[in-house]
Amino acid sequence: MSLVEVSELHRVFRMGRGAEDVTAVNRVSFAIEPGEALGLVGESGSGKSTIARILVGLEHADDGSAVIDGVDRLRPARSRAERLARARAVQMVFQDPNGSLDRRLTVEETLRRAIRLHDRGADVSAGALAALLDRVRLTERHARAKPHELSGGQRQRVAIARALAVSPKLVVLDEAVSALDVSVQAQVLELLAEIQRESGVSYLFVSHDLAVIRELCSRVLVLFRGTVVEQGETARVLSAPEHPYSRLLIASTPGPGWDPERVVRERMSFTQRMEAVAEGG
Repeated sequence: MSLVEVSELHRVFRMGRGAEDVTAVNRVSFAIEPGEALGLVGESGSGKSTIARILVGLEHADDGSAVIDGVDRLRPARSRAERLARARAVQMVFQDPNGSLDRRLTVEETLRRAIRLHDRGADVSAGALAALLDRVRLTERHARAKPHELSGGQRQRVAIARALAVSPKLVVLDEAVSALDVSVQAQVLELLAEIQRESGVSYLFVSHDLAVIRELCSRVLVLFRGTVVEQGETARVLSAPEHPYSRLLIASTPGPGWDPERVVRERMSFTQRMEAVAEGG
């Protein structure tokens, strides 16, 4: 049985005052297996972050289902205990740790609060916290620091540690390495792969960076304006894409012989064709 089963997920943002409504997620379906990393790729506005927020419970859906570990996340929780159980099952790592970490708290206090929120009787001894930090390659020295005293990569490791502190089944990573420089990004991706091998946790990795998806994810969904236009094994999709939008995303990645002006022309042509189809032309 799949860990995550999303079916016909649909979300429309009502703009009001005569403005046209925006369909952010359009009948999207996919599954994530235990221990699998699935990538969601697409440009800004493709719906990938909305899907991520729905699965975590930060956004509601208008229709469809999102079953995680046997529980439909779109059904309202009936008690505080159920809400906490859902939060334990699915944790999120955001793009900007500066915004997601409390600057007033030390790393040790941040992790202790995360653990105690879900289990007041859990072991939050210095040894247990040191083991959690070691898991993300941080030390006891980092435990005494506050976010502003850490580098960007270290802060993101703290955010990962906080997500792992309650032993989730699924970790949703929303552009979690996009703010890091290339060398630090590679280290964090290596760390995430190692954690997955050791723990069997599943990932939903949201990114616009195809190189990141290639490195971490075994399968990928390509989104365009809320609709899945292609999905499959990452190696196949990135080496032999079938949909023109997938080919456009790959062509947009800088590399040898890259022609940005040609990419812009192709992007405009593609958008015009898609708009004509949507209008029935």
